[in-house]
Amino acid sequence: MNQKRILVIDDDDSVVELIARILELEGYKVETARTGKEAIEKSNLNSYNLAIIDQRLPDMKGTDLLTAMRDTTPRMIKIMLTGYLSTVDRTESIRRKADGYLLKPIEIDDLLKTIKNHLERQESTVRGAGVDT
Repeated sequence: MNQKRILVIDDDDSVVELIARILELEGYKVETARTGKEAIEKSNLNSYNLAIIDQRLPDMKGTDLLTAMRDTTPRMIKIMLTGYLSTVDRTESIRRKADGYLLKPIEIDDLLKTIKNHLERQESTVRGAGVDT
């Protein structure tokens, strides 16, 4: 089984470092981005299995980044992350086809369970289609 690649997008250094460290300890290959523009550039250059996208970035809304990445990397799983419990943001994320939605402060068990479940589903879908992950 190859190492799954995850892109963590958040402008809060402490959040990015915490998530990256936890995921690396779980065996994932993690890269980070602090802005939507940086995330788009990285996703155009590299292939990721999953992205964790903060709802509020300095240069764009997370839902706008979600749409941009959905169009350029449709197989990548996209999980929204927010510190604001907003029905509008959640509804917009669902409408734009986010694969998941997590709240800050992050519950580590919820984060890991969500990622694992989505990656397992992705792998079984791809395997069923005869494509390598």
